Amino acid sequence: MSLIRPFTGLRPATGRAAEVVAPPYDVLSSEEARARAAGRPWSFLHISKPEIDLPPATDPYSPAVYAKGRENFDRMLSAGVLVRDAKPCYYVYRITMGPHTQTGLVVAASVADYESGRIRRHEFTRPDKEDDRVRQIDSLNAQTGPVFLTYRQSPSLDALVARVTHDAPAVDVTADDGVRHVLWVVSSPATVANISDLFEEMPRLYIADGHHRSAAAARVAHARRNANPHPTGQESYNYFLAVAFPDNQMQILDYNRVVKDLNGLDRDAFLAKLETAFTVNPQDTAVKPSKAGEFGLYLKGHWYRLHIRPERVPARDPVKRLDVSLLQDNLLAPILGLGDPRRDKRIDFVGGIRGLKELERRVNSGEMAVAFAMYPTSIHDMMAVADAGEVMPPKSTWFEPKLADGLVSHALD
Repeated sequence: MSLIRPFTGLRPATGRAAEVVAPPYDVLSSEEARARAAGRPWSFLHISKPEIDLPPATDPYSPAVYAKGRENFDRMLSAGVLVRDAKPCYYVYRITMGPHTQTGLVVAASVADYESGRIRRHEFTRPDKEDDRVRQIDSLNAQTGPVFLTYRQSPSLDALVARVTHDAPAVDVTADDGVRHVLWVVSSPATVANISDLFEEMPRLYIADGHHRSAAAARVAHARRNANPHPTGQESYNYFLAVAFPDNQMQILDYNRVVKDLNGLDRDAFLAKLETAFTVNPQDTAVKPSKAGEFGLYLKGHWYRLHIRPERVPARDPVKRLDVSLLQDNLLAPILGLGDPRRDKRIDFVGGIRGLKELERRVNSGEMAVAFAMYPTSIHDMMAVADAGEVMPPKSTWFEPKLADGLVSHALD
């Protein structure tokens, strides 16, 4: 079974993409999705967040929600808003957010290679979130939310993608958040075969974002294989919708932390305890860390620059040497008593796209006592963790820009 393969994508009809494309399901609350879809009957949010078309008190995981999603999906198909390509294709997908641009390929990725570890993961998943995606795939009989993959840059693949993007795109839309989405359809049999061969040479792909989507796709494939008396291995459910980008184009933003209290300490006692593991220097302006091992601390209206002491960095451990681990193991757990950041309600996480002003706002409002500005985890650190078969600490990476929903979907025949 090949690592990736082309597929007959389900896409907005010519000229309809601007009406359809939407943010991914997991970056908007139900209320935000309802507001974003207002006056937009063909927004993909009606499929990915179908509770917006039901009474506001509706449980988003109730059977009625998945049924509504299927109803909306069928409505867009019957109206010709979504159409299926006639033959298997790959798709070149370019996203631009501000000055940053990245260009990748929309593919169907192998469930078998995901299960064997050739497609590497770096996060734990939650069963309830997996269950939601399984029910969504089964109700639509399609995968609509792509898994975000990365691979070690391939000059040959770069050159092929560059040739494709010399031609006019099939889609070029700018979403309401200012992010531009451009799509080229790759249908030439020779180019399709070349892409497949270049990916087959890769020892590994890496999941950047979408661990619950890939896990759900694997569960659906397992269930359908068991229910199929004559499986061939070539059924569409043996592959999952993905977009793969080269590692040198990936953008990871900081993922910052805010904590509700100082664990019974006053400011001076707290700052004194930091000296064991960090150097602490007051600053006159907000601190955005400029390198690994550096942290910004905001407390009672003042910023401090922290540097982890070198002897505290376990350089050979791909997980423990991460900045998120160093902060957790040397400050959050021993000083603030935050033993399990996945479950402790005293800590919250703030995506770097919101900026340092959001950290100041959360503390100045009195909601939180202290904020920590982080240096972004590098893509190569993420790959090293995945290669070691380990998992990242929670909220280690914030990828931007986000992939659009509705641009290409993978129907399960």
